[in-house]
Order: sequence, then structure tokens, then C-alpha cells
Amino acid sequence: MPQDREDAFAWIDAQRERRDRAGLVRRLSPRPADSPLLDLASNDYLGLARHPEVTAAAAAAAHRWGAGSTGSRLVTGSTELHTTLERELAGFCGFEAALVFSSGYAANLAAVSALSGRDALVVSDADNHASLIDGCRLSRAEIAVVPHADPDAVRKALDADEGDQADAGEARRRALVVSDAVFSVDGDAAPLAALAAVARRYGAALVVDEAHGLGVLGEGGRGAVHGAGLAGAPDVVVTATLSKSLGSQGGAVLGPARVIEHLVNSARTFIFDTGLNPAAVGAALASLRLLRREPERAARVRTVAMGLYGRLTAAGLAAVRPDASVVSVRAPSPEQAVRWAADCRAAGLMVGCFRPPSVPDGVSRLRLTARGDLTEEQIEEAADVIVRTAPTA
Repeated sequence: MPQDREDAFAWIDAQRERRDRAGLVRRLSPRPADSPLLDLASNDYLGLARHPEVTAAAAAAAHRWGAGSTGSRLVTGSTELHTTLERELAGFCGFEAALVFSSGYAANLAAVSALSGRDALVVSDADNHASLIDGCRLSRAEIAVVPHADPDAVRKALDADEGDQADAGEARRRALVVSDAVFSVDGDAAPLAALAAVARRYGAALVVDEAHGLGVLGEGGRGAVHGAGLAGAPDVVVTATLSKSLGSQGGAVLGPARVIEHLVNSARTFIFDTGLNPAAVGAALASLRLLRREPERAARVRTVAMGLYGRLTAAGLAAVRPDASVVSVRAPSPEQAVRWAADCRAAGLMVGCFRPPSVPDGVSRLRLTARGDLTEEQIEEAADVIVRTAPTA
């Protein structure tokens, strides 16, 4: 008989030591309700998370519908509020229908896994968000990971697959091209029109994650897909989060009505998950209506992002030109990125710090999120702190 072993989790200690040596330890840092820090770390792009109309709508929804949705959407978790948000979100973004999920992560898992499957091909950008990558893994489809923002690489993957199917005497299998609209690390936008043209040529569907595009790009913040003239196309599906520009929580999938009906019947993260809580639904709906009423908010985010980028590059920092709201500033090493972020915090500025394995290229950086409610004085102050605390090597 084998002897009992003392510690089933000794391997965790070994991994922790490796993270310590590499400067890759992550720690939770709870923030107070009224933080004195200037915030360039959150994804509250439009500054709506604390808007009086949005918080009042969240409170009213909780009072009317309760603190939780009480069950899955197919049992007790759907309310009239969910239906209203889905209808208005689809209409705003130019799609036939929408379906709300408990998170943007769950929406991405649903869209990729339920629209592909074991007998399908998924062509995925190398820099896609982790939720899209996990959707690919769960799909059991064949996955072709292609170089970042490269429509010709997508074409080659689809063409090779079509040739393989023909050589085997088989009918062309269904295929999915998957991409972020705006990539979360460097803030660059995908070439959506070119991707759609390639996908259409091979009869593939295009799935686009608008997490960082909704509320920032397109007419009045309708998203990068809308801006590319692809909204409402029969072969295009969009996923989105309600936790960034809309300042709330949750996610959604938008597309043709038959796609949404298919997700209701087959998406595991919809069928087996508790519905999004009413307060989050009410807040997202209020934010959406605010954005529709005040479309200039989207343009202001882009102005703030370019203002930060201009000031930082003028000071000699290696910032990436933003296509939307994310401004990425390269750091020499993971350790220096952590120290830089800590020095910013000590100076009254909260910034994001991205390090491996969260960055696909292995380059650590500060990740700044431009908010549309920042004043010119705050933009100047933020840039000054970042420049003043920058590593010297």
C-alpha cells in the first residue's frame, strides 16, 4: 500500500516562489468608496459608474425586482427589465436582437462555443482576450491562431482548411473568425472591414468582441462594428460588456434573431447561469439612454486618449497611439512596471500595470484608460505624474 503524502498543494508553493523571482506576484488592493486617487486604471470610460441617473436606476431596480435575479434566465431570472435592455441595446448598436449574460466573459464563452463545435474551424487573432481564447478551448473546434490584426493570415487559414476539406472529399465545414474590436493591451483597433470581407469570401461568420469599442467608437459610441458598416449584417455577431463604458456589470451578445434564439437553447453560460442581477440591468439601461441622449461623450473619450498620448510621447515615453480609450506605455521590465505603478499611486494617480502572462508579447507596460469625464487639468496632472515617475532605464 502506498504511504499517505503530507501536502497535496506543495506545488502551489513552488509556483509562488517562481512568481516571486520573476516579479509577477499579483495582489488584491481594495479601494475605499471615495478614493482620493485620480483614476486612470478602471474601465469606466464614460465616467458613468457614479452618475446620479445610473446609480438611482440601479437602486430603483433593486427595490422593485430584488437584489438578485433568483435563478437562471430560463427559469425565474428574466425580468421585463432584461427584455427592455436587450431591445434597446440591439436597436442602439444596429442589430436585430440581443441577449444579456451575467458577464462579458460569459457572453464570449457562449458566442464562440455555441456557434462553432467539434466539426468547425475557429480562426482566432493571437492577441484576443482570454475570454475569447477560453471560448475557443471550450468549443472543441479546430483552432487556428493567426498573427495579430492580419486579414491575409485569416485568408490563408480559411483557404487551407477549404483545400483540406476538398482533398478529403468532404463538404466545407462551418467556420468562425474571432477578433476583439479593440485589443485590451495596446488599445489598437482590428481591421474589421477587411476581416469581414475575408470571412464572407469563405462563408465564415465573424464574431467581434466590442468590450472596448462600445461607447467609444462608431457614431455616438455605437461601436467599431457599427463604424465599419457591419452592424446588422447576417453573418456578423457582436459580444459586449456592460461593465466598461456603461459603468455597470454583465455582458451581451448581439446579432441576427436566429443566432440569439440558438444561444438561448444551446449556450451553457446562459442556460446554467443565474441571470444578471436587476440593479446591474437597471444601471446599464440608464447608461445606454444617457449615451443616446449625449453622444458627444464617445468623442470626448477619444480626445482624452489622444491628449494623454501626445503629452507622454512628447516627453519621450514609448506610448502606443490609441485607436479608442486605452493608452499603453511600455516599461523596461516587470519589476520596473510594478514600481512605476506604485510610484504613480504614491503621487495620487492610479494606473493599470500589465505584465506577463497578461501581455501577449511579453512586454510589461502601464495601461491607462482615458475617461471622458476627465478635465484638461486632470489630464495634465496625470501625464506629469507618469513622466516624473518613469523608470530611467
